[in-house]
Amino acid sequence: MIRKAVLPVAGFGTRCLPASKAIPKEMITVVDRPVIQYVVEEAIAAGISEIVLVTSASKSAIENHFDTHAELEASLAAKGKQALLESIRDIIPDDVNIISVRQGKPLGLGHAVLCARPVIGDDEPFAVLLPDVLVDEAERGGAAGSDLCGMLAAFEHSRQAQLMVEEVDWAHVERYGIVAPTGTIPAPGAAAAVAGVVEKPAREQAPSNLAVIGRYALPGEIFPLLAATAPGAGNEIQLTDAIESLRRRRGVQAYRMQGVTYDCGQPLGYLEATLAYGRRHPTLGDDVCALMARYRGA
Repeated sequence: MIRKAVLPVAGFGTRCLPASKAIPKEMITVVDRPVIQYVVEEAIAAGISEIVLVTSASKSAIENHFDTHAELEASLAAKGKQALLESIRDIIPDDVNIISVRQGKPLGLGHAVLCARPVIGDDEPFAVLLPDVLVDEAERGGAAGSDLCGMLAAFEHSRQAQLMVEEVDWAHVERYGIVAPTGTIPAPGAAAAVAGVVEKPAREQAPSNLAVIGRYALPGEIFPLLAATAPGAGNEIQLTDAIESLRRRRGVQAYRMQGVTYDCGQPLGYLEATLAYGRRHPTLGDDVCALMARYRGA
């Protein structure tokens, strides 16, 4: 079973400027915690016990968030603020390790994943989770981590790389990488072979409306393929190009998710995620719903 995950967090977050000028976009909060914490919690709920952050010199706030803050903990303890103390102590369970590696230059998602090679190794499968995409299971009655669990189980069963996909509006297919199924489109919670991925196709050229949403299960075999991948779009090493090489060798499947996603790499996605998570918050939910009702009637 896959126990390791790579989270590429080295990017500049330009779609979130000016908010991300001094604060990593992954640290912008959705309700009461940074977006990356939700992604880490998703990984842990799916059984991941080793998380590799591919980071950069400007992203130390992310590493600090998951580290111990002895002075703050001592202050909260002295003031009797037990709930707050537990909220920062319980971010990461004791049996989960978080490791950071540096991506010295922003050379693309494929290069970021390749930077994790010394930690993961070529013989072990792993997951990749893009930290600006939230997968929300609760909107459709699922448990935390259930879609990721399903994708990892599909990998375990088939031993083929998995791309998590979501059905999107046909009018919006040109915004995404769209998979080309080899046959019947998989049902939610199921996986099926793909014939390739088409990047941002025009509506009339899209082979389906299943968009790749930033969750992958990959064999260690992807690393030598990434190392041999020439720069592609944007003069960057593209993960999609290496996955295509892998598909030609041993096949790739699309796992169709059951939940919904929020693209927190741009402001409207953060706002939508804040509304969705806020209205279900155990202590703030009623007030958030009241605020939404107030502004709906304004």
